[in-house]
Amino acid sequence: MDFLRKLLAGPKRLFYGWRMILVASTMRLLGGGLHLYGFTVFFLPLSRDLGFTRAATSLVFSLARAEGALEGPLAGYLIDRFGPRPVMLTAVIMSGTGYVLLSTVNSYATFLLTYLCVISLSFAAGFMHSPMVLANTWFIRRRALAMTVISASTSLGGALISPLVAVLVHTWGWRWAAFIAGLTLLIVGIPLTSFVRRSPEIMGLQPDGDRPDGLPVNPSESPWRQRPAEESDFSLGQAMRTSAYWMLILATLVRVAGLIAVMVHFIPIMVWKGLTEQQAALLLGAFAFLSVPSHLFLGWLADFVNKPRLMAISMLAGVGALLLLIYGQSKWSLWLFAVLFTAVESVFPVGWAMVGDFFGRKHFGKIRGTMSFFYMWGAVAGPVVAGAIFDRTQSYAPMLPVLAALFLVAAVLYALLVRPSPQFSK
Repeated sequence: MDFLRKLLAGPKRLFYGWRMILVASTMRLLGGGLHLYGFTVFFLPLSRDLGFTRAATSLVFSLARAEGALEGPLAGYLIDRFGPRPVMLTAVIMSGTGYVLLSTVNSYATFLLTYLCVISLSFAAGFMHSPMVLANTWFIRRRALAMTVISASTSLGGALISPLVAVLVHTWGWRWAAFIAGLTLLIVGIPLTSFVRRSPEIMGLQPDGDRPDGLPVNPSESPWRQRPAEESDFSLGQAMRTSAYWMLILATLVRVAGLIAVMVHFIPIMVWKGLTEQQAALLLGAFAFLSVPSHLFLGWLADFVNKPRLMAISMLAGVGALLLLIYGQSKWSLWLFAVLFTAVESVFPVGWAMVGDFFGRKHFGKIRGTMSFFYMWGAVAGPVVAGAIFDRTQSYAPMLPVLAALFLVAAVLYALLVRPSPQFSK
């Protein structure tokens, strides 16, 4: 606790918002390494031990995504109403306890109840929504960079922690690995959430560390660093009356359908392509590691260029990655796939920075939560359909061209996006 306090105290001239980004990033690192990436490490050994088909195991993950979609609007309301801290604390306690309980399950029913009613019930609200709300609240000019640092931490968790989880699974079995994952979440996560501060205003500060008149502390900053003159706060109802809101939802829906299908089945797909489970876990770790510089580069670039077009280009990179997976025959093609596919995952924070740019800070939690209610159904369907296809055909080949087509549709939708006029928020 004292170490965390000294670390977060930081240099006196450092804007306090970056300390919030450090807290949020550590939360994402834990959640990414132990849960988001970690689940694919548990996928095969858990399925074999308990006798589940791949479709049945995928269904649990997809139902968790559906749960996150259903609770998205409520989570957004609670975050906007009470702040991120209590939501994050609840998520840490439930997810940590859930993984400890997961180590004891012996049937599909208990697996279903533990994963859905304990581990995942508040995970999205605490580990996914709350950190992004913090970034959107504390930053305006550096919004994309702040969100990118948080999102990159998810991949960093996958690169650093998921391989350790794989070693634990291989050495001691998936039950001990789940128990240790839960204990880690509780020991690290609970004290971490006590450092969360809701907004710069309650501490007498301004977003980005600016002066009260909205200008940067350093007046020599370049024009692209200046705060937008027409920063507006759309209510949820006002945002829903814009075409940009619904185009964002549709583009994100088809994007996450393909992305989550691949991520849940990442190791099974690589085993199907000829790798061993250990080699596939290594490639997953490499993919997560490569996602970190990819996140940082795209987040840095997003503050200079048109964000919707950057999203579109990233989707085209995803199409190229899937073509490599379809037609590639060597291990090098799998590694090149992993490099290109990082672009699909790494644009998540750019998308949310775009939502913040379009609709403002005040109601961001509700807007994000409600959007997730709609687009997360793509994440629900994708893994189950992929698992069902494999169970029926013993191959992932029929699925991959469909995913490439989805990414192409997403690219077109993002390319057509235009920021709504601030007049719509009045």
